[in-house]
This record gives sequence, C-alpha cells and structure tokens, in this order.
Amino acid sequence: MKLYQLSSKQTLPITPMEAWEFLSNPANLKVITPSNMGFHILSGDDRKLFAGQLIQYTVSPFPGYTTRWVTEITHAKKGEYFVDEQRFGPYSLWHHKHFIHPIEGGVEMEDQIDFKLPLGFLGQLAYRFFIKRQLIAIFRYREQKLIELFGKMADSPNELHLKPI
Repeated sequence: MKLYQLSSKQTLPITPMEAWEFLSNPANLKVITPSNMGFHILSGDDRKLFAGQLIQYTVSPFPGYTTRWVTEITHAKKGEYFVDEQRFGPYSLWHHKHFIHPIEGGVEMEDQIDFKLPLGFLGQLAYRFFIKRQLIAIFRYREQKLIELFGKMADSPNELHLKPI
C-alpha cells in the first residue's frame, strides 16, 4: 500500500476569523477550485461547516469523466482547524486536515492531505504521470485565488510539497 502526502502552507493578511468564515462556507470550495475540474456541489453547502457534515459534489478530473465525491467533516474547532475525509470517491483514502495559525500581521493556512490511490500499480502510474501534476495545479490555483481575494503578505514564501510516505 503506497500512501502519498501533500502539504501546503500559505500566509494571508487576514484575521483567523476572516480565514475561518471563508473556509467554513462549503460553497467557497467552488471559488478556489479551477473551473476545468467541473466541480459542482450537490448537497451539504446549506450550512456553515460542522463535525458530522456530509458534502456531496461531482468533479471531472479529466475531460469525459465525471465522478461523485462525498466527504465528511470529521473534526472542527471554530477558528482553528477542521478535517474532511472521503466517504465515497476517486481515492482509496483521502484525509485532509486544514489548520489556521495566527501569525504577526495575518494567518498561516496549512493543509495536510494523506491519500492513497486505487488500482495498485496502475494507480501509482496515474500518480506519476497525471495525478501529481493535477494536485499541484489545483493547489497553485487556490494559492493565487486566495491572493486575489485577500492579498499577499510581504516576504512570506508559500510552500507546497507532494511526496510518497
């Protein structure tokens, strides 16, 4: 079983509560997802984020293929963090932790995703030639979109790492 990990950090010149208000609204996931992903929320975006919440959506990871994805918010602490886990979807495992850390002049938003692909060796090939590049592009898009929405902190490099673990 091969596990992968994506970690991302981004600083923004906003308060922890401003970050939480944006992140805790499931409808904003569409705002920070590239349009070429064909992302559409089907249910679960009618309330602010809470532990136990199920969010259903469709996504098209590549042209001609659309899949349904269901995630559950398993943990949430207002203004600090939440965790979503895939209950149904394209991954064998998807465990995504979102953290909001107050820093001088703003926040550091941190994502840690542990995931496993289906299909054994074929999944590993898909990761090498397609999925890795796609995940990096999605998180780079999010980084730029959040800068457009909230601005950028001076001298604060953003980090993105994707690796097998």
